[in-house]
Formats: sequence, structure tokens, C-alpha cells
Amino acid sequence: MSGESALLAVRVQPRAKRDEVVGERAGAVVIRLAAPPVDGKANAALTAFIAKAAGVPRSHVEIVRGASARDKVVRVSGMAERELRRALGL
Repeated sequence: MSGESALLAVRVQPRAKRDEVVGERAGAVVIRLAAPPVDGKANAALTAFIAKAAGVPRSHVEIVRGASARDKVVRVSGMAERELRRALGL
């Protein structure tokens, strides 16, 4: 692990059948989440999903912009952007 951080633009689609990366659209990674967008459940599911996929502790994943919107910017500490994209299957 390095001292780098990766910033990733994400488009969230809540209330899906399962958590999955769908691909990219308009420069953002599209992620479907089973969690509903209420009481921070989708945000919690997003950070947990990215942390698990990236193999980092959940505390290393932070939503830095768009916490109440579908379009978000997520920071993952300890890895470069290309490593994060590879871990998400992009």
C-alpha cells in the first residue's frame, strides 16, 4: 500500500437486485446497490462495497462530494486510481 489516494467519480443506482459495478458512463463509474437511498444506507453500502472490492479497510473509503446525490466523488486512501479501477473490474 502506498501513501496515495484515488478519487473516483461514481453514479449510484440504489434499490438494485444486487451490488455490482455496471461499467462507466459520462466519466463516472456506475455502481448498482441493493440498499435504498434513505438514512445513509446507500452511502454505507457504497463505501462497504468499494472497500471490499479494493481490499482496503472501510475507514479508507470516504465520500468527499455528493453524499445526498446519485453522483458522488469517492476517495480511497492507500491506492492509486489505476489500482482501484482494476480492483473494480474496469
